[in-house]
Amino acid sequence: MRTLLRGCHVATMAAPTGYGEQRDGAVLVDGGHIAWVGAARGLPAGLQVDAERDLGGAWLLPGLIDCHTHLVYAGQRADEFEQRLEGVPYAEIARRGGGIRSTVRAVRAADVDELVRQSAPRLERLVADGVTTVEIKSGYGLTLDAERRMLQAARRLGALARIRTTFLGLHAVPPELDAEAWVAEVEAMLPILAAEGLVDAVDAFCETIGFSPAQVARVFNRARSLGLPVKLHAEQLSDQGGAALVARYGGLSADHLEWLSAEGVAAMAAAGTVAVLLPGAFYCLRETRLPPVEALRAAGVPMAVATDNNPGTSPMSSLLLALSMACTLFRLTPAEALAGVTRHAARALGLHDVGTIAPGQRADLAAFAIGQPAELCYHLGLQPLVLRMLGGEVTHARGV
Repeated sequence: MRTLLRGCHVATMAAPTGYGEQRDGAVLVDGGHIAWVGAARGLPAGLQVDAERDLGGAWLLPGLIDCHTHLVYAGQRADEFEQRLEGVPYAEIARRGGGIRSTVRAVRAADVDELVRQSAPRLERLVADGVTTVEIKSGYGLTLDAERRMLQAARRLGALARIRTTFLGLHAVPPELDAEAWVAEVEAMLPILAAEGLVDAVDAFCETIGFSPAQVARVFNRARSLGLPVKLHAEQLSDQGGAALVARYGGLSADHLEWLSAEGVAAMAAAGTVAVLLPGAFYCLRETRLPPVEALRAAGVPMAVATDNNPGTSPMSSLLLALSMACTLFRLTPAEALAGVTRHAARALGLHDVGTIAPGQRADLAAFAIGQPAELCYHLGLQPLVLRMLGGEVTHARGV
């Protein structure tokens, strides 16, 4: 199937800076991949296509990528939201048995069908924003069987978007074990889940209320032995040297980073590790310490943006809202923020065939009824998506 998309402006997101704009452009999709992109006036003469779509002046971008979510879970934690508003710190809520452990109880009680039923609406809301690729972490099961069910549920959501699964065994310590015993359990279950084809990457929560760098390193060593890439929740609540640790393993990303040090920035820059900024958690936890965006920018560290969709600290199902928050709270430019949900987000997932509009790339595309790309960061609550294409197949079309 050869489909020509025309009557649009194209933001290829392939340039080192800016949007890679091609006004009055066209894109040819052939067999699920992009075959040609350029000015409409430059279309090859005598081009044969099976279908044409006039996008009516919309802006065509790479399909958006949410590169950090905990989207598969059961239950909710609105009571903790109330507690935080009353001044109870997140760490104290966790010590009382709330936080991650609260969701663990709900997930352990749910089968795969129930996890899919509760999680699919969250993914559908992301899809409505023009999202085509989503990373989904485990970490709320904290037993082999429950972690497996989470990852299986994530895989089943692949009918809605391209899903990348991340095993986050070191998310919290289960109530029935101590930390050292749980780390040993995670080391043992990782090769089992990997052999079942359920793991695309390995993550951990390196924090005073999570796991020490030494404990994380044990699991990272096991991941390395299996050929699996790693990433890390790092420097969210304190500086544990997590960013430098994940950089030593050639990690895909270090995420959160409010307490990131100059040494961590330098290590990430040297390793090519992506900084994933999560303004939803920053907002919901009412944090005041900003990630060192200017230092990351000066060091040339690529910055991605994600929703961190989760039940406790970022119950956000809009990547467009995350874009706006990244600009207003973290002072990213709109071009930086959009790069953060396209080419840099792809890099944070180890993907090379999405995130830009270029010949040979997978035809994951999103068209928006906007006058300029910055509007995707500017508007609050707008739903401008008019066309979504996943692997060359149109999954959403409104008036085009």
